[in-house]
Amino acid sequence: MPKLPIIHASREQAPGKRFRIEQLDLEFSNGERRIYERLCSRGLGAVIVVPMIDADTVLLVSEYAAGLHHYELGLVKGRLEQGETVLEGAERELKEEAGYGAHDLLELTALSLAPGYMSHTTHVVLAQNLYAEKLAGDEPEELEIVPWPLADLHSLVQRPDCTEGRSIAALYIARDYLQQEVK
Repeated sequence: MPKLPIIHASREQAPGKRFRIEQLDLEFSNGERRIYERLCSRGLGAVIVVPMIDADTVLLVSEYAAGLHHYELGLVKGRLEQGETVLEGAERELKEEAGYGAHDLLELTALSLAPGYMSHTTHVVLAQNLYAEKLAGDEPEELEIVPWPLADLHSLVQRPDCTEGRSIAALYIARDYLQQEVK
C-alpha cells in the first residue's frame, strides 16, 4: 500500500450551510505536490436503513429528490444528530420516515459517496422485527411506503425512480447478509 501524502497546509474555502470546502496542499511519496479540494461534512455522518417487514420484504420510501427534481424510491435515510449512536439514529429515522421501529438493529457496514473529494460516510443498518411507531420528522409531506420483495432487486434497479447509489448498494449488502444467515 502506498504511503499517504503529507498535508503541508489546509485552508477552508467558501463555507456553506451543510458542507465546507477544504483545500489541501499535498506532497506525495515521490515528491510530487498537488492541491486537492474536498467537501467536508458538517455533520456526524448519516444512516441508511434496510427495514425488513418480514423475511422476504423490504420497505422502501418514495421521497422528493430536489437534485433530480423527481420522486426517488429508496431506503429510509438521514443525518445523525449530536449525541446519537448509529443505531439510535437508524431507529429515529425509521420511525420518522416509515412509521416503524425495530426490535433488532444491526450495522452492516459504512459506505462513502465519493471518497476522492468527500469526507461523508453513511452507515448501513439492517432493521428486523418491526413494529408500528411514528415520530414526527422534518419531511414536508407524508412519504409513500412501498413494500418490495428483496428477491426482486433486479427489477427495482431497472426503474427510473430508483437510482440512488447508497440505497442500491445497501439493498444488495443486506440481501447477501440475510442469505448467509439462512445457510
